Amino acid sequence: MMKNSFSVQCIVITMLFIVSTGASYHPPQKVGCANSRSKCSAKSVTCPVECPSVQPTDPNAKACYIDCNVPTCEAICITRKPNCNGSGAACLDPSFTGGDGTVFYFHGKSNEHFSLISDPNLQINARFIGLRHEGKTREYTWIQALGMMFDSHTFSVEARKVAKWDSEVDQLEFSFDGKALVIPEIHLPGWKSPEQDLKVERTSNKNSVKITLTDFVEISINIVPVTKEDNKVHNYQLPSNDCFAHLEVRFRFFGLSPDVEGVLGRTYRPDLKNPVKPGVAVAVVGAEDKYRTKSLLSSDCNSCVFSPTGVVANDNPLLMDYGTLDCSRGGNGGNGIICKK
Repeated sequence: MMKNSFSVQCIVITMLFIVSTGASYHPPQKVGCANSRSKCSAKSVTCPVECPSVQPTDPNAKACYIDCNVPTCEAICITRKPNCNGSGAACLDPSFTGGDGTVFYFHGKSNEHFSLISDPNLQINARFIGLRHEGKTREYTWIQALGMMFDSHTFSVEARKVAKWDSEVDQLEFSFDGKALVIPEIHLPGWKSPEQDLKVERTSNKNSVKITLTDFVEISINIVPVTKEDNKVHNYQLPSNDCFAHLEVRFRFFGLSPDVEGVLGRTYRPDLKNPVKPGVAVAVVGAEDKYRTKSLLSSDCNSCVFSPTGVVANDNPLLMDYGTLDCSRGGNGGNGIICKK
């Protein structure tokens, strides 16, 4: 009797959710961990009623995701566009949130490239755009493109230069192994590489995508312009022929080694000695010379450790899983990391 009563309660709760949101009901899917090295990889978890699908047909709906970073291996609802407040985020001018939860600025330099992540199996670079006004001590910069290297492959995603922003026009450009890649402006099914290890899917029909490299990283990307309000508040003095369209990015890492390097990568090292001074609300981190690369798809920085053939085996027990590490909840972020602000 108790079991039947519980089932009826679940049905009632489900129907109330459907009525209140106007959503159509679909049985929740089962979801597994995208990282084969995680302790959750062998488990299959039922999605919550609030987000029953891994790939919802509505691009604005939350997606079901298994949190591979907690012992319970629970399924959670996530917003598919980047969350600029969580660990692994790179947004605005550009502000980073490190693996330890520390928020910092890395301004780099306009029209130059810097390594965000450099690991034996993975290299991710960023191209910065920006401008400087007379009398200013530094440039205003934003991330305009990402370049990724893994195995012997390359992939890039970038925002086109736009004079006036129109959200109804897609401004994303892609390449794979040096050739232009066209991702249809439809939510599903997306694109997969010949080896099926790299996947690109639209999280909205235009200007938002999620990139997944199996067992290594998920990257949520959204293109945004510098708004008129931001231009006024920060006195950017944007030219009339460029709204500085740039990328908002959120990384979720699955297989970083303890020796990972890069502007963002260094914050995921277990031996991190954070240069950010206590009491500084948002510190500015330099070290441009350590992380500068010659191009978007180059791993020649002074601190880069990427090897095109990869030298860390996928089953290496030292690889660290930072799948959905979220320091915004405060306290312990998992994997031996204490979240700080």
